[in-house]
Amino acid sequence: MQPDHSEVLTLIAGADAGHRLPEIVSKVAGALRAQIDWLSPGLACDLLFDTAAHGAFEIDPLVKSLIASAPIDFIVQPAQGRRKQVFVADLESTIIENEMLDELADFVGLREHVAEITRRAMNGELDFTAALTERVALLKGLPETVLDEAAGRIRVMPGAGTLLATLRAAGVRTALVSGGFTVFAERVAAELGFDRVVANRLDIAAGRIVGTVAAPIATRETKRDTLRKLAQECGVPLADTLAIGDGANDLPMLEAAGLGIAYRAKPAVAAAARWRLDHADLTGVLYAQGYRDTELVEP
Repeated sequence: MQPDHSEVLTLIAGADAGHRLPEIVSKVAGALRAQIDWLSPGLACDLLFDTAAHGAFEIDPLVKSLIASAPIDFIVQPAQGRRKQVFVADLESTIIENEMLDELADFVGLREHVAEITRRAMNGELDFTAALTERVALLKGLPETVLDEAAGRIRVMPGAGTLLATLRAAGVRTALVSGGFTVFAERVAAELGFDRVVANRLDIAAGRIVGTVAAPIATRETKRDTLRKLAQECGVPLADTLAIGDGANDLPMLEAAGLGIAYRAKPAVAAAARWRLDHADLTGVLYAQGYRDTELVEP
């Protein structure tokens, strides 16, 4: 039987770091007097411990000192209620590797310029709506066919297929929310099996991009509100929800979720988030919930 104050620390190795994980698991388990439970041999491990046995000292600094420079992620949370019933994810640089506005900017020779605006907006240095409006205006006059060409460049993030297939098999309700565009989000959602899509619509007229976004614009509040609405529809508390994202416009959603993970996030977002995955692929989101290799479903 788990103690009243039981917490679980999940250690997840990034690429090529699996050989280092057993030694680090041993060190951390010794420091916390924790019970070791391997979820994926050499890749992900749970350490169950009792917070009451450690007084008031903080766990995070201890674990960081033991991991040192190894590309290994860790998440500490209550042992109970880890498996969430609602999952909401950002699209770009989270479920897919691309930033699609940057891809579209390629067609007008402005990729580097637009990419810098994207970087600053996602790091919280620029107002999201203003930055979106500025970047979309640069696309004015492009033929609508470039949207299909850009969609052909989409690279799904490693682990995304397994993440969605496993969550679907577990009966989890899912939503893909993006400050980007429906033309891309809907394709990815159909491929991976998301239940719902919330994103922006590019204005198109006479077969060309107008250079504006249809109202209402999906903002950081839209993402948070989508999480809340889906939880309410499913009759589950926010504690039973999961969200992931990388940008500043994801922070309200991450903060509202029971488990909000900053995934390979921009510096300002990584610094503000309670939980983060910097090295693992998206299967790390499953290990963080206690899924074992034997429970993972391939797409």
